[in-house]
Amino acid sequence: MVQVAIVGASGYAGADLVRLLHRHPAVELVCITDLTNAGKPFSDVYPAFRGRVDRILENIPPAEVAKRASLVLAAVPHVAAMGMVPELLAGGARVIDLSADYRLQDAAEYAAWYGHSHTSPELLAEAVYGLPELNREAIRGARLIANPGCYPTGAALPLLPLLRAGAIDPDSLIVDSKSGTSGAGRTPSPGTVFCEVNEGFKAYGVASHRHTPEIEQTLSTVLARSVRISFTPHLLPLNRGILTTTYASMTPARTTEDLLGLLQRAYAAEPWVRVLPAGQLPNVAHVRGSNYCDIGLVADARTGRVVVVSAIDNLVKGAAGQAVQNMNLMLDLSETTGLDVTPLTP
Repeated sequence: MVQVAIVGASGYAGADLVRLLHRHPAVELVCITDLTNAGKPFSDVYPAFRGRVDRILENIPPAEVAKRASLVLAAVPHVAAMGMVPELLAGGARVIDLSADYRLQDAAEYAAWYGHSHTSPELLAEAVYGLPELNREAIRGARLIANPGCYPTGAALPLLPLLRAGAIDPDSLIVDSKSGTSGAGRTPSPGTVFCEVNEGFKAYGVASHRHTPEIEQTLSTVLARSVRISFTPHLLPLNRGILTTTYASMTPARTTEDLLGLLQRAYAAEPWVRVLPAGQLPNVAHVRGSNYCDIGLVADARTGRVVVVSAIDNLVKGAAGQAVQNMNLMLDLSETTGLDVTPLTP
């Protein structure tokens, strides 16, 4: 059994890590930490875990975490992560960071989008971007994984095969995403309390959302050229899920079946990507609680554009599930280990 720790276990992503890892057959959860709830049983913070995970939350320094665990999953906000990741690595632990602190390869770009100077820029070149469908082999041997953001995961997976095949114009991409409120985290704010979100639907972060450079970096890496997108996120009045709709010009015009064939061939061996048949489009309700990314599309011959739709659970494939998938690769396990659950039904 591999000794694993979760830092920041009482946030939504941290709680989903606990949900997935306490039943994982190849790891032992030896430590779960939290700053504000230290001293409480985890099941006091999340009563659904009563009798399942009653372990006490601790507040201990990163060096102590690294002594107990050989692999650490850090589910803390950006800036907080880079304050502890170097010490975890120095203590000999391998780290999967769920924050944005090591996703962008350029420290100046990180500072521009996140408003903080990077305190360990020397690790940016070492960090492996943890999208298994893109970087599987590099993930296996990595010491530091930058777990992708939820919006970038939902945007990149449907676009990468189409861009590689030259089927769409990379200069025409418009990415429109809608997320449940858990994406904003557990700390309440005026924009995410029930009365502000319920029966509402709004755009936010227009032309300024921090996941924009991450999406662009991923697409640019695949094409070996700069890609710029128009990205607009929206807040949905639901708990979980991200539905992403991307509009792109086809080069040249193709049929729905042709483009679906590209996706089907690209993802035929991928355990967590489901390409839907022609005439069907994804629904966030059909991936809830799972690590799946569902993809569908329609080629619009009238406009010469393709409309590509993906659905993920933002807390699973968009965060904790993808982290466990990365962990499995790092431990030379099947990528489905501990993740093979059927999506929840209504």
